[in-house]
Amino acid sequence: MASGNDAKPSSENELPAGLIREQIPKHVAVIMDGNRRWAKKKGLPPMFGHDAMIPRLIEVVVLCCKWGIKVLTVYAFSTENWSRPQVEVDFLMELFERMLQEHEEIFMRNEVRVSIIGNPVKLPISLQNQITKTTETTIRNSKLHLLLAINYGGKDDILQAYINESLFDEELETGITELPYPDLFIRTSGELRLSNFLAWQLAYTELYFTESLWPDFGEREFIMALQSFQRRQRRFGGQDINA
Repeated sequence: MASGNDAKPSSENELPAGLIREQIPKHVAVIMDGNRRWAKKKGLPPMFGHDAMIPRLIEVVVLCCKWGIKVLTVYAFSTENWSRPQVEVDFLMELFERMLQEHEEIFMRNEVRVSIIGNPVKLPISLQNQITKTTETTIRNSKLHLLLAINYGGKDDILQAYINESLFDEELETGITELPYPDLFIRTSGELRLSNFLAWQLAYTELYFTESLWPDFGEREFIMALQSFQRRQRRFGGQDINA
């Protein structure tokens, strides 16, 4: 769980205090959880929480660009989320489309390549068209690769890949990026589950859980997650060098 209060926001052109540039994770995966609970705590409909998700996502995208993180994969909509009320599903589909439209300039200015992982067939045609436009427009950007998981399920990802490890790695949805395996996984809202997200890719990822609801997960909370990552000894099944 998250702990500590030594995280200090960074100024425009420096790495935050307490972080080591050589130990910044290259690939961070995030479950942006707690949007509906955030809205409920404020006495608002769930849609207000989903709406608040986007500014926080864009803030984290920009911070990744500043701090040298190369890949950010975020769970936006799972294969199980179709069971939510239709009005909420429709709102989310429109929200994703609007986010891609309205933030294209930010993606281009910060050299962010945007890709979608997950099965697009069930998505509204207008969202599919916007996804095509955004991915084509940003394809040459190289500072950060943003993977938006929409209609994504980790089990489905495994099933659609070949059962041969080298081919398997290539066929996974995250095979579109040079760094398919996350170094750090973050889940907000205090939930301690992976929820069918990157089931294969997270095998040796460092896991970080925080009580913060996603709309409250800002720069300070992100720094704390990175500090936690940098304090760990990654062994990948081998012996601890300090043992």
